[in-house]
Amino acid sequence: MQWGTLRERLLARHIPGPGVWLACLVLVAVLALPTPDNLPLAGHRVLAILAFAVTLWLTQAVSYEVSAVMIVALIAFGVGLSPSLSQPDQMMGTSTALKLAMSGFTSGGTVLVAAALFISVAMTLTGLDKRIAMLILSWIGVGYGRILISTLLVTVVLSLFVPSATARVACVVPIMMGMIAAFGEERDSPFAAGVMIMVAQATSVWNVGIQTAGAQNLLTTSFIQRVSGESLDWLTWFVAGAPWSLIMSVVLFFVVRWAMPAHAHGIEGGRERLKAQLAELGPMSRNEKMLLWVVLGLLVMWATGGKLHPFDTASVTVVGLAVLLLPGIGVMDWKQVQSRIPWGTLVVFGVGISLGSALLATQAGQWLGNTVVQGLGLDDVAPFWLLAALSLFLIVIHLGFASATALTSTMMPIMLALLVALDQVQNVPGLAMLLGFAISFGFILPINAPQNMVCIGTHTFTSGQFAKVGVPVTLIGYGLMLLMAATWWHWLGLL
Repeated sequence: MQWGTLRERLLARHIPGPGVWLACLVLVAVLALPTPDNLPLAGHRVLAILAFAVTLWLTQAVSYEVSAVMIVALIAFGVGLSPSLSQPDQMMGTSTALKLAMSGFTSGGTVLVAAALFISVAMTLTGLDKRIAMLILSWIGVGYGRILISTLLVTVVLSLFVPSATARVACVVPIMMGMIAAFGEERDSPFAAGVMIMVAQATSVWNVGIQTAGAQNLLTTSFIQRVSGESLDWLTWFVAGAPWSLIMSVVLFFVVRWAMPAHAHGIEGGRERLKAQLAELGPMSRNEKMLLWVVLGLLVMWATGGKLHPFDTASVTVVGLAVLLLPGIGVMDWKQVQSRIPWGTLVVFGVGISLGSALLATQAGQWLGNTVVQGLGLDDVAPFWLLAALSLFLIVIHLGFASATALTSTMMPIMLALLVALDQVQNVPGLAMLLGFAISFGFILPINAPQNMVCIGTHTFTSGQFAKVGVPVTLIGYGLMLLMAATWWHWLGLL
């Protein structure tokens, strides 16, 4: 009997699946271990909760939203019934622990993710995202190679304007499926596979280059600020990551052409047909123009934060969102928005920050970081080799995660604690940002990123075809990281 079938039958009978029992067993097993002398009891319990959460995420025993609620409950009681770190003779208390479990929802990163989801809805409601995609496609042309290039350009432009990878892919996929049908290609043809794989992979590539393109980037930034007190601005991230994404875009183009060769070269009158479809959209509406001005303004403010003005990315984005919702001026109202926002994403993101904060607040992260440093003998390892080892570890472990956000919640607090414990690391925020780049390496398995799952849902390619592109992209991308670490990132002072 397959795992999925067994899980569905158990859920239908309201019986927890094997993954839930395994997570509970892991929780109890870690709690049963002796508490190390230099680790507070609260920290020991948070490590057990972390092991519980990772087991749930790896087995996908429950949805991420349900796992988030379970994590909050465990932190509230597991940490709440532990001695206080400041007053060991007193219990911390469940109310204090609950505040810790909910602290992620007051983070600027959570606010920014929420605002990003609203902006994505505005793009869909006004049709501006579709107009941008159609405009780029009609400009470049409709040959196989040209469509692949168009996909890359659409991804870059939408990554700047739409801070949600899933929303970007949801916009592009229907358009590309229409192009595939116009070519007269079957869904399982190399042509269709190449186009759809490009949509997914290009999205992951530019998640590295643009800070606001992926939720995991915002989560990484939030953790860095909590540990170091420094806030990585949008431009710093872009200057470091965009060159990697740009080079990898060229690599991705050639890898897709090699792995998915297609014989279709164009459609007679294809560009004219695209222009006609664009013309059917009519002139830009008032709402489209307003949204375009707002997102362009946000882009300018993001890029100049800390340089021309002192306002952080989250605060600026909230102002833009307020304008978009303002009656008589904005482009949408609350009734239009509330049914289209994936509220569960916010729950998972906020709890992810809370779990990371609990690791740091109870000294569990610091203890784990020191243990790793001592156990692996990293005290004298140069920052370059440290980046090489840790980024490779993150790339490999990502194969077991279906969410970069979950991976970030699990590993980034530990990575930060490890970097802080090493004397040779002079720029903790910079090196942590580079490790954040590695977290976006979801190139090999469709399950490793939501955008991959959206694309494979079109039934245009198989997991094997996806991996045929993803494996060389991962290897070349990792090699490029090492090259940039020795050159560009070193010159920027990030190592």
